[in-house]
Amino acid sequence: MTDSNAATKAPSVHFSTRYKIWLLFLLVAVYACSFLDRIVVAVLGQAIKTDLGLTDFQMGLIGGLSFALFFTISCIPLGRMAERCNRVRLISVCVVVWSIFATLCGYAQSFWQMILFRCGVGIGEAGTVPGAHALIADHFPPDRRATALGIFALGVPLGVLIASFAGGWLAQSFGWRSTFIYLGVPGVALGALTWFTLREPPRGLSDKTPVSADVPALSSVVRRMWSNRTTRNMVLGTVIGAFALQGINMFIPMYLSRVFGMSLAKAGFTFGLVIGVGGFIGISLGGIIADWLSPRDQRWYAWVPGCATLIAVPVATFAFLQDDSLLATSAIFLFATLTLCWNGPTFSTIHRMVEPRMRATSSAIMMVTMTLIGHGMGPPVIGFLSDMFASQAFTGGLYKAVCVSGAAAPAAGSELAVACLKASAVGIRNSMLCFVVVLVWAGLLYLRAAKTYREDLQQPRGTPVVTTRPVVTMAEVKT
Repeated sequence: MTDSNAATKAPSVHFSTRYKIWLLFLLVAVYACSFLDRIVVAVLGQAIKTDLGLTDFQMGLIGGLSFALFFTISCIPLGRMAERCNRVRLISVCVVVWSIFATLCGYAQSFWQMILFRCGVGIGEAGTVPGAHALIADHFPPDRRATALGIFALGVPLGVLIASFAGGWLAQSFGWRSTFIYLGVPGVALGALTWFTLREPPRGLSDKTPVSADVPALSSVVRRMWSNRTTRNMVLGTVIGAFALQGINMFIPMYLSRVFGMSLAKAGFTFGLVIGVGGFIGISLGGIIADWLSPRDQRWYAWVPGCATLIAVPVATFAFLQDDSLLATSAIFLFATLTLCWNGPTFSTIHRMVEPRMRATSSAIMMVTMTLIGHGMGPPVIGFLSDMFASQAFTGGLYKAVCVSGAAAPAAGSELAVACLKASAVGIRNSMLCFVVVLVWAGLLYLRAAKTYREDLQQPRGTPVVTTRPVVTMAEVKT
């Protein structure tokens, strides 16, 4: 049997339930490791800022744009590679690469060295999610896919929890440099485990329909996603929401430290509790509720993230106007739960609207836009706003010259130091409130997607495909 014939017939391979559970478990661990290496920068932000003498804007560049820029440059090529080659091996190599660069962050001696190493982390992480999404879509049918993708996305809050709890404690005990080293090494072991225990499935396995042997051109995937009104609005809603959420989440540990005087360890622990556990609940419920309600009306895949995002707006406003730490953290917990309901329903929708050989690329396109605009622009913009509002609130002179840590920083406990702290708290609070407003736009775009959901779902997915190079053979996949 030729590869072309094998690729166009409906796949008949069967994977056991036990194997699928292991697949999801390991992919969740990989995703958690990737987010651990992203979020630990936020947890260690105040310590890095103090040690290297950086501004909030520079911290936004380190935690956001430096990672996001190279993530976006690499994500599309690696996503295209996942359409052609063995996805399991690609994921394994990427895990090892980003883990090495995450470890090197502990040796950075300057702003530019930290930027360089964060770029390396971005390149490594770029190849993970597209391939993982495509693997999950091939193992789970459409009516269970949102739940499976939601379970995979639990790696996000799990990574936040580990980074917050372990990162805060390790930083308090051994310093921020050792923390990067300790948390970067386990990724190498995960990469090896992925390589040796997971298998590459036939494309389109769970759809039980013939799959083209050719890989659609990138332009065909982009046209398919943009021409589909539902997909377009879901993507735009997610990207705009990511801009607000990534900016807010990056600065929550510093917000807790400045506004409520929490120590590095306590701020990290609280951040992990409210964002990690809240996100864990939100991501789980988002996929489960959407799959549960979809037999009644398919539009619930858009209604769930839309309604949750809009409800989160007054919750976040209440949280960032509070002077009571318990009320504020409780509201942030609810905010995280609501705003992370989007993941499973959104990716499930996109995968239903495209062909099986477009799934890795469509996920890569999503991750590129989310990362570049959300992770890349959100933290620097909120950091810039924070510096601007702090400068306006500071009455002792030039805020940056007087208050930014370094040789000229005021002595701890002095009247000038207290004024600097108050100004920085005002700055970060006002910048958070500005970003909350952006979520209204995201929620409305999700609801707009619901208007065309049923109609677009009935449209045939087959469109003229411009092919590129042929895919690897089944024999090559098995080896």
